[in-house]
Amino acid sequence: MLKPNSYLIISITFALLIVSCKNVPPITSGIGTGTLSSSQKYSQHLKVDNKKLSTQLYISDVKNRTRNELLEVNLQLSSRYEKSLQLQYHFNWFDKDGFAVEARKSPWQPLELHGMQTTSVKGLAPTQEVTSFSIYVREVPEKAFKF
Repeated sequence: MLKPNSYLIISITFALLIVSCKNVPPITSGIGTGTLSSSQKYSQHLKVDNKKLSTQLYISDVKNRTRNELLEVNLQLSSRYEKSLQLQYHFNWFDKDGFAVEARKSPWQPLELHGMQTTSVKGLAPTQEVTSFSIYVREVPEKAFKF
């Protein structure tokens, strides 16, 4: 027969086991792990120059195909942030040697991501030489002049 304190210890142990079993991918930055979480798998494609924003966004999936000999990309951009984000993005395209193709010609596109939302972002390479890409995301700059 168990003592009354034993029931308390068993209950606390059981509660701790349940809490520790959440299926939440770790948020790591610059730390190597043995396996890639979903947020790290496509991290080489996402470029963000704002440290805070870089912890709030990740690419959860990337699909690509060739259409009329041009690379077409469809990626899933996801937010870890609970509030809406006003963003802009543009694609950077690279040839087989890693050189930028038509650099700075891709226009900034508006994007609103609501709390914890995932959305599709599509891009089409400008030339047939393109073999890879990255997507650059930034917060919408505040207006310089307020009326």
